[in-house]
Amino acid sequence: MSLIHLRSATTSFVAVNDGDALPIVLHWGARLPDEVTEAELLAAMRPVVPHSSTDEVMPRRLLPMPVDGWRLRPTLAGSYADGTGFAPQFRCGAVESSDTALRIVAVADGAALAVETQYTMHPDGLLEIGATLHHQGSGSYRVDALETSVPLPMDAVELLDLTGRWCRERSPQRLDLGMGTWLRESRHGRTGHDGPLALCAGDPGFSFRRGRVWAIHLAWSGDSRVYAERSPVGRAQLGAGELLGAGEVILKGGESYRAPTLFAAYSERGLDGVSAAFHGYVRSRPSHPTTPRPVLLNTWEAVYFDHRLDVLTALADKAADAGIERFVLDDGWFGSRRHDGQGLGDWFVSEDLWPDGLTPLIDHVRSRGMEFGIWVEPEMANPDSDLVRAHPDWVLKVPGREPPLWRRQQVIDLANPDCYEHILGRLDALLRDHEIAYVKWDHNRDLIDVAHDGHAAVRGQTLAVYALLDELRRRHPGVEFETCASGGGRVDLGILARTDRLWASDTIDAIERQQINLWTSLVIPPELIGAHIGGPHSHTTGRVSSFAMRAASALFWHLGVEWNVAELRESEMAQLQRAVAWHKEHRTLLHTGEVVRPDTPNRNALVHGVVAPDRSAAVFSYAQLATDVTEVAGTVRLDGLDPEAVYAVRPAEIGGLPTCQQMTWPEWVDHPGTRIRGSVLMTVGLSLPNVHPEQAILIELERV
Repeated sequence: MSLIHLRSATTSFVAVNDGDALPIVLHWGARLPDEVTEAELLAAMRPVVPHSSTDEVMPRRLLPMPVDGWRLRPTLAGSYADGTGFAPQFRCGAVESSDTALRIVAVADGAALAVETQYTMHPDGLLEIGATLHHQGSGSYRVDALETSVPLPMDAVELLDLTGRWCRERSPQRLDLGMGTWLRESRHGRTGHDGPLALCAGDPGFSFRRGRVWAIHLAWSGDSRVYAERSPVGRAQLGAGELLGAGEVILKGGESYRAPTLFAAYSERGLDGVSAAFHGYVRSRPSHPTTPRPVLLNTWEAVYFDHRLDVLTALADKAADAGIERFVLDDGWFGSRRHDGQGLGDWFVSEDLWPDGLTPLIDHVRSRGMEFGIWVEPEMANPDSDLVRAHPDWVLKVPGREPPLWRRQQVIDLANPDCYEHILGRLDALLRDHEIAYVKWDHNRDLIDVAHDGHAAVRGQTLAVYALLDELRRRHPGVEFETCASGGGRVDLGILARTDRLWASDTIDAIERQQINLWTSLVIPPELIGAHIGGPHSHTTGRVSSFAMRAASALFWHLGVEWNVAELRESEMAQLQRAVAWHKEHRTLLHTGEVVRPDTPNRNALVHGVVAPDRSAAVFSYAQLATDVTEVAGTVRLDGLDPEAVYAVRPAEIGGLPTCQQMTWPEWVDHPGTRIRGSVLMTVGLSLPNVHPEQAILIELERV
C-alpha cells in the first residue's frame, strides 16, 4: 500500500493505493501532518465487523460501487442495451499523484469501460473533482448517472442548504441528517431559483464563525441532483451529479461522457471558512475580472420600455454626473419589442425606435466617459416574433405539442446547428458593429416538456449555451458578460466560468437583498454579485426604503444603480454621488478582502463585513431587518482583524445616520475615529446603536 495525500494549509484528502483494487478513501477534512502514515490511519480508523454484515470490512473506494458492498448511492449507474454491464467492477488502471493532484483511471469489463477521475486541491483548500466515463467496447452503453461524492464523518449530523423562489432566492434551511438520504433535484433546465448553491453538513449548531463544516457545490447549469446520506452501517457522504433525462447519454464505442465538476470545501471555522475556500479559488482563475469593477446604471427600472433617444441621453447625462462608469441599455431596443409579449428573438436594432441605429446613444454615453452595455436573451423567443414565424421548428419542444408559455415566450433549440449559427451570427454582428463593453445575458423561463429531435434536451441545450458564450468570448475578448436568469435562477460555477457578473435577484428591495446577497456570497465572491441602488419604492415588494438602507444593501457588491436618476432632486443626487464616491474609494478592499459574517444573537439583524488581505482596514454592515425582543442591541465581535493592531473606528455617513430607539450613541459614533485594539474588537466586541427596523449602519475600521 502507498499513501495518497492531497493537502492545502487547511485541508487534507487522503487515500491508500490498494494495488489492483481502487484506492481506499480514508479522510477528507482537517489538515493532517505531512508525516502521517497509512499504517497509523488504518489502525486508527479501521471499523469493527458487526453482525449481519460481510465477513470483512468493505472500505469506501475512490469510486464507490455496489460490488464493493457500498449501499449508498454509487458512482456510476448504467447498462448496455441488453441490460448487462449494470454492475461493473472497477480496477486500478493508472495512478498519478502529487501533494495537490491525483489522476486515476479505473477500468472495468475488460477495459470496455473506464472512468478517469481527477482531484485537485487548490491553495485555499477547495477540492475540485472531475470524472469522465469512456466507452471503448462494442454496442451502446446508456449512462443513467455518473456522480461524484466525498465522505462525511458520522458526527456531521446537521445540514444546511438554500432554497427560494423568484425575488426570494438563497433562503437558508436547516435540518438534521438522520438515517437515509436528503435529496435535492433540480428539474428547471437551469440551476433554479430554489437551487441549493451549496449543500453543507457539519457539527450541530454550526454557524458562520463556529463549527466544522463540509460543503459541496456542483458547477452545472442544467438539471442536477445533490444529496447527503447517512446509514446505520457507519457510512455518510455528500454527492452530486447531472440529472440526466431518459437516453440523454448513450455512448457508442470510442465516445465519452464528462460529468459536471464537483467542488468540495472543508472548514474548521464555520461557513466563513467554506466561503474563503470558494472565494480564493474563484479569484485565482485567469478569467476572473480585474478590479476595480465599474459602477453601472441599468435602465430597466428607470425607463422600462421607454426607449427614446432624448430620454436615454438625459438619463446618461445624470448617470455620468453621479459618477457612473457603465450605462446598460436593458430590454426593448430590438425588433418589435415594445412589451414582453412580442419581438423576443429578433436581434436586429429596431428601425422604428432607432432610425439612425444605436450609434448616437452609444456615442453620447461614451462621450460622457462611460462604457456602453446592452441586454439580450438569446435562448428564448416570443411566438409573436419574426424568428418563430420563420422557423417554428426551432422551438425546443416534443413533436406534436407546444410547451406551456412562460412570460409569453418559448425556449429555442440551440442544439440545432442552424438555430445556433443564426443566434451566434446576430450576437457577433451586434458586438462587432457597436462599441459594446458589456452584455447582460438573461434567461427568463424554465425548460418544460422540451426535446431535441424527439429526445431529452436539457443537457444538449446547456452545453450549447456554454459553447455559444465560449465562442462569443473568443471572438470578443474585451466584452464582459453578466448572467441573469429571472434574477438568480442560474447561479453556479458552470455559468460563472463564462461570465463576469451575476444578477442575484430581480428584486432590488433593500431588505430582501440583505439576505439574498449574504447567502449568495457563501460561494460567490462579492465582486461578482450585482447589487443595485433602486428608487424609494420597490416594484417587486411595494416596500418604501430610505436611501441609506438602499445604499447599504448594495455598496459591498458589484455596485449598480437602477433608478431614474434624471428625475432626482438636488438632495437625492448629492446622496447618490456620495454613495458612489464612497464605493469607489473602498471597492478594492470590498472586492479583494475576506468576507466575515460575525455571529449575532439578534435573529432580526444581519452583520457582515470585509477585511483587507493585510488586515489594515475593514468595513462592516449592521442591518436591523425587524425589531428584536432585547432593548439594547449589545455588542458584536468584529472577527478577522489583526489582534495586535489599533483601529480607528467610525461610522460611514453615506445617507446619514440611522434613526434609533435610544438616548445616547455608542462612543465610536459620538467620536468618530475612536481607537480600539483589534483584540478587543474581536473578543469583547463593539457596542451597537439600537437601530430602528429596516435601517443599517456601516462601520469603517482603519489601522493606525
